[in-house]
Amino acid sequence: MYPEGPAMAAPEEPLRRRKVAGTGREPGSPLGQGRSPTGGKARLRAGTFWLTRIVLLRALAFVYFVAFLVAFHQNKQLIGDRGLLPCKVYLKSVQRHFQGRVGWDTMSSTPTLLWLLDWSHMDSNLDALALLGLGISAVVLVTGCANMILMAALWVLYMSLVNVGQIWYSFGWESQLLETGFLGIFLCPLWTLSRLPRKTPPSRVVLWGFRWLIFRIMLGAGLIKVRGDQCWRDLTCMDFHYETQPVPNPVAYFLHRSPWWVHRFETLSNHFLELVVPFFIFLGRRMCILHGALQILFQVVLIVSGNLSFLNWLTIVPSVACFDDAALGFLFPSGPGGLQDQVLKMQKEEAREARPTPMFGRMVRQAANLALGILVAWLSIPVVLNLLSPKQVMNSSFNPLRIVNTYGAFGSITRERTEVILQGTASPNASAPDTVWEDYEFKCKPGDLRRRPCLISPYHYRLDWLMWFAAFQTYEHHEWVIHLAGKLLANDAEALSLLALNPFADRAPPRWVRGEHYRYKFSRPGGLHAADGKWWIRKRIGPYFPPLNLRDLKDYFRSREWPFPELE
Repeated sequence: MYPEGPAMAAPEEPLRRRKVAGTGREPGSPLGQGRSPTGGKARLRAGTFWLTRIVLLRALAFVYFVAFLVAFHQNKQLIGDRGLLPCKVYLKSVQRHFQGRVGWDTMSSTPTLLWLLDWSHMDSNLDALALLGLGISAVVLVTGCANMILMAALWVLYMSLVNVGQIWYSFGWESQLLETGFLGIFLCPLWTLSRLPRKTPPSRVVLWGFRWLIFRIMLGAGLIKVRGDQCWRDLTCMDFHYETQPVPNPVAYFLHRSPWWVHRFETLSNHFLELVVPFFIFLGRRMCILHGALQILFQVVLIVSGNLSFLNWLTIVPSVACFDDAALGFLFPSGPGGLQDQVLKMQKEEAREARPTPMFGRMVRQAANLALGILVAWLSIPVVLNLLSPKQVMNSSFNPLRIVNTYGAFGSITRERTEVILQGTASPNASAPDTVWEDYEFKCKPGDLRRRPCLISPYHYRLDWLMWFAAFQTYEHHEWVIHLAGKLLANDAEALSLLALNPFADRAPPRWVRGEHYRYKFSRPGGLHAADGKWWIRKRIGPYFPPLNLRDLKDYFRSREWPFPELE
């Protein structure tokens, strides 16, 4: 140590006052005064991901919030005590498969917290799981910070619902949310709740886990298309997609009538974005950022043109991992003490430190991240083999925890739209020629020809989506349709809450309910039907299921252990 006396400082005075050519900065002045070496405002350095983590956590929390909101609004009607497919009945069937025991084999085959709860009030259990998930996700969404405990809780809660959700939770985005949420656990510190936990920088292993996820999502979707329907290869799929997608929105109505060359361009662009752009991830920082920007733009276009639940919103989440702090800084306030300013100071501190001091906690975290990387790599082996296989399957899981999954979308495109329309009548004679049948209306799926297509993304009406699938097959493949008919015969308030219109509201329930099969097409904008206020044109195909009354369904319900509906 040397004392800083005037005699030692004097020889350096002229140098301190001398300006560095072209910078307007003295050699001894720090960069941290909000200025860069060029005299402008200091910019965030590339290669750190503090702000990236905040955006990732908020985006993931938003999707979790929507998913738990859907669960809270619909689970009782779908899988509750008196739901269309009660989860209690499902869990009992799993229990019987394992000779009535609830042991490790039973719980590992269907991982859910419901094994540990009292089944006598399943509705309350389902509500509790959904409300707890809503509360935690709201906290993360608002604050932009989380720890491993909170993120693990969200993952376990949603997995508990997915694994008893049966057909209602059979969509690919359920597994995608669980895989994304699992990676989100390791993005956070163990205990600390801070947006910028200084001792826990975002792990590169986890960030590459997100990038590997979006790579597989997009490539899987692209490969399933070119290996699937011929229309993807001859570029004609978009001639049909807007009209026949599960739940069209108003924009799809107009996009369907685009010129043929627009549809060809859309299909080619889809192939480029799903088969070529994913490889940009591995070509350096700039190409990785370009990949993220293109994929987010692609998902926004899909959100605007269809009601695909929270799928596209969820697909944006791993794309965020392609951006570093320098790329995302514009999203945050840049004033003194703001997040940008704090990250800038942390970057400077990091640059001054030759090597971080080894700490036990840091070494444990590095070991955990390494273990995560090895786990994801190991579980990716069957997924990669599936991607390379000409018999590729989409939206499948190879383990009950759904940590690494296969993905894909619209491997085949239907050329015509068919709908099942449920109708009821108060007439005692269902076969009389003068019987008046009245239509039930669902929340979002096409029915009333004059009703404008809905716009609900990212919300998800699960029943409406399953009605779209049911129209492809017979009611024997979808027994829950008959269960729904039985509930309509009793004016069941719980089931009717899933519908938009009950023609028998405030009156006696129908004596008969039937299902009719129709072919639907968009009306032509500016045409006669559109001028009459019709968005759709329909033509009857035939009966979907015959007229049913409540008395005839008793044995059907009893054989499936469904509660028999009571007249309201």
